[in-house]
Amino acid sequence: MLKGLQGRREPDWAPWNRLRQRDLPAGIESWLRDEGSLTARLKQVSGGDFRVRVLLQDWARPYDSERRLLGMRRGGIALLREVQLICNGKPWVYARTLIPVRSLQGGARRLGMLGSRPLGEVLFADPHLRRGVTQVARLQPRHRLFRRALGEVQGVGAIWGRRTLFHLAGKPLLVNEIFLPDLPVKGL
Repeated sequence: MLKGLQGRREPDWAPWNRLRQRDLPAGIESWLRDEGSLTARLKQVSGGDFRVRVLLQDWARPYDSERRLLGMRRGGIALLREVQLICNGKPWVYARTLIPVRSLQGGARRLGMLGSRPLGEVLFADPHLRRGVTQVARLQPRHRLFRRALGEVQGVGAIWGRRTLFHLAGKPLLVNEIFLPDLPVKGL
């Protein structure tokens, strides 16, 4: 089933050099800047109490900024995977991955069959993985990605996220990682 995801406002994604450091809440910067596997870090911080909850996996049209970053034509579709990364029984991260149809060829076809397996384990184990641009944003309730990440949670003013363009065997995929209120940020 094709999901229509156009409309509503997107956050202002920006590279690090356009971000004012004073705007970042204490502790979140290390999560946003970390270039290693988020899965591995979450497992370490949670003492191994980690699992993936798949919320959605379906064909969808990316948001406009996602489509441009992936180099897709208007109206193109991608495999959309939305998950929560659960640590110590609570969702710490909402992840939204978009994989264009053209990227799901050859060995990368396995990305369409992850189930509850963490994407990070697959990506960071592949010697052909190349990390591209990373952008960060402060998401507010008016942003559709904020609503996707938090669902029915009320009383949260803003959350932070990053998105990274990866290339696997030369083909693009985009991973959004939105850090949720239960993520531990103090003392890390």
